Amino acid sequence: MSDSSAVPGIAARPSVLRSLKTVAWSFIGIRSRAGFEEDAAKVNPLHVLLAGVITVLVLVVSLIGVATWVVGK
Repeated sequence: MSDSSAVPGIAARPSVLRSLKTVAWSFIGIRSRAGFEEDAAKVNPLHVLLAGVITVLVLVVSLIGVATWVVGK
């Protein structure tokens, strides 16, 4: 069970999946300080920005779709 992120001196590569997970945790609003600090050290800020913008757009379009569906009935 060797994890490259647990080895000192070897940084984990930033990934889009980790960025999406970080954005999801921020939308929910619950995250431990240790988890936040780990994410902050291991994510690419550009990935987080893009994931946040995409997530907000999906949320807004979903809400508009639901509102249109409810009002249309």
